[in-house]
Amino acid sequence: MQEPRDTGADMIVVEKVAKTFVMHLRDGARLPVVRDVSFNVRAGECVVLSGPSGMGKSSLLKMIYGNYRTDAGSILVRGSRGFVDVASAEPRQVLALRASSIGYVSQFLRTIPRVGSLDVVAAEAVATSASEAAARDKARDLLARLNIAERLWSLPPATFSGGEQQRVNIARGLAADRPILLLDEPTASLDDANRATVVELIEARKRAGTAILGIFHDTAVRERIADVAIDVSAFAARA
Repeated sequence: MQEPRDTGADMIVVEKVAKTFVMHLRDGARLPVVRDVSFNVRAGECVVLSGPSGMGKSSLLKMIYGNYRTDAGSILVRGSRGFVDVASAEPRQVLALRASSIGYVSQFLRTIPRVGSLDVVAAEAVATSASEAAARDKARDLLARLNIAERLWSLPPATFSGGEQQRVNIARGLAADRPILLLDEPTASLDDANRATVVELIEARKRAGTAILGIFHDTAVRERIADVAIDVSAFAARA
């Protein structure tokens, strides 16, 4: 018999979420993506969204992070003062929630031009109350573990290769000790050695109690770190 869930450990609660995109440049054509999506993510748990491309996995992450609005349902995310429904929250509430509670590693690195990689990563650690010195130490450790050569730390990530940029992106996402971490294909452009390092870092965050929701197309990575796998194609909307 399955033990009842400890709802007190829930960090993300998604209930009956639906999303349809409206194509304004195509005479308002509607593109249904997902409907009736429901799942929970608990502290210290890694939930992986699986399924074919185009099923809405990245869209779900963006809805939880507040980049996309929902058409229906609720997305409760635990913040420093309790749950916030991202689906109906004001922008200032979403920004505060991101600052305190949600880390996000997207498929693309966006940083301020001409800011060095060490400063980019350290800024995230400072954002969650680390001292400047501790933040820079943590940034150095992450960049070194992810095989970013020290001679590159003062350079802006835009000058790097795609794989190097993604490793800086991962370092930035892991630098802040936020209790929730969203990962959108963090290992997609990495070689075997760096992929293994990222998996170790993710496992360390799980052991520390971080709630992780991610997308991993690499089957070996997914099988190693996932506690729960959700096939998003089961929620695919139909026009």
